[in-house]
Amino acid sequence: MSEAVARRPNDARSLRSRLTLAAVAALLGLLAIGQLNGQAGVPGLSALSATELTQLIANLTSGNDQLRNELTELQGQEAHLTDTKQRGATTVDELSGDLDRIKAWSGVTAVTGQGIVITIQGPIGGDGVQDLLNELRNAGAEAITVDGVRVVTGIVVAGAPGELSVENHAIGDGFEIRAIGSPQILTGTLTRTGGVIAQVGNAYADARLTVTPLDSMTLPASDRTQAPVYAKPRL
Repeated sequence: MSEAVARRPNDARSLRSRLTLAAVAALLGLLAIGQLNGQAGVPGLSALSATELTQLIANLTSGNDQLRNELTELQGQEAHLTDTKQRGATTVDELSGDLDRIKAWSGVTAVTGQGIVITIQGPIGGDGVQDLLNELRNAGAEAITVDGVRVVTGIVVAGAPGELSVENHAIGDGFEIRAIGSPQILTGTLTRTGGVIAQVGNAYADARLTVTPLDSMTLPASDRTQAPVYAKPRL
């Protein structure tokens, strides 16, 4: 009697377990059927065979590969154009800078910069002025004027003391020589012991020469044409 009573609770628990498993199985079945019905409702794909689906996937993959290749090619073209533009801009900037320096050196344009002014009072000959100009050039002067006349190739200061002239422009006993360049270098070169200032002072005892550094000055362009008369450019 006791053994029969003990088996009954176990049988009840087993029955409940089977019923629970059956319910879960039924629920999973309903979900699976719903999913299949939902997929079957997708237009187009449900009517395709396995072979057609495989071909569709292959076409999509091929199309994606082609788009990636086109994107890579366009990115390469963009990089090339950017590099070309940068190199072109750099080249233009360099050429513009070179052209500006050539114009400044030849006297075609007015120039502004730091430099020195040599003030001359008293009679001095053309050779003394030319010595000063040559020393300024050797010291790195980038532009020079004598009594306001831009000194370029072909211009010479000549004449005896009291009769100086530059480019058919008469110079009195008091005038200035202005030069753009490093004030320290130009001043040091001109005024060093035994330098050109001392030499010109010895040669022309009545002339007084003073050198003054300037933070900024503007020298005018030359009126003299720099175009060659007989020469022709050759590339």
